[in-house]
Amino acid sequence: MQGGFKLFSRGSVLKSAVLRHARLVNPVSRPLMFVRCETTSAARIEEHGFESTKISDILKGKGKGADGSWLWCTTDDSVYDAVKSMTQHNVGALVVVKSGENKSIAGIITERDYLRKIIVQGRSSKSTKVGDIMTEENKLITVTPETKVLKAMQLMTDNRIRHIPVIDQTGMIGMVSIGDVVRAVVSEHREELNRLNAFIQGGY
Repeated sequence: MQGGFKLFSRGSVLKSAVLRHARLVNPVSRPLMFVRCETTSAARIEEHGFESTKISDILKGKGKGADGSWLWCTTDDSVYDAVKSMTQHNVGALVVVKSGENKSIAGIITERDYLRKIIVQGRSSKSTKVGDIMTEENKLITVTPETKVLKAMQLMTDNRIRHIPVIDQTGMIGMVSIGDVVRAVVSEHREELNRLNAFIQGGY
């Protein structure tokens, strides 16, 4: 028998030992081992988070004052000056604040407001005040830093707007455009695909 045993390769002996050990495992508890493993992996993916990017992440990427996030005008400014400011800073919208010391938000003025309410109607941009054509505060759609990017995209799409102010308890802290949101979503999908590839290839 000893001679016969030597005929087995080391791999066969190891395989036999593993199989014997597997037979000793309680069949009822065996699925739990796999469930625990799958749950852990899923939790790690969820921890990274799909659709987890927030508006605050966009603002961090834009930086303070980048892309007009901190630009504003007052209700008493002329539309001409507001549009001139948009052109100089290469932005498509300005937050409008009330004239006075408190500078509370009054609304928003966009390129679309200028086209529809000045150009199409043949009005003078120099003699028309921003407060006359802006989108007023009670109609203003806003998001918070904690708003998910996909939620912001849905709001902008449903309401056909291209710019949305970001508000927290202190007031306006920035503004994001539909371009900012789309870039964030594309980046998030790319990162998620990379995470899934890593998971499939055993990177988790």
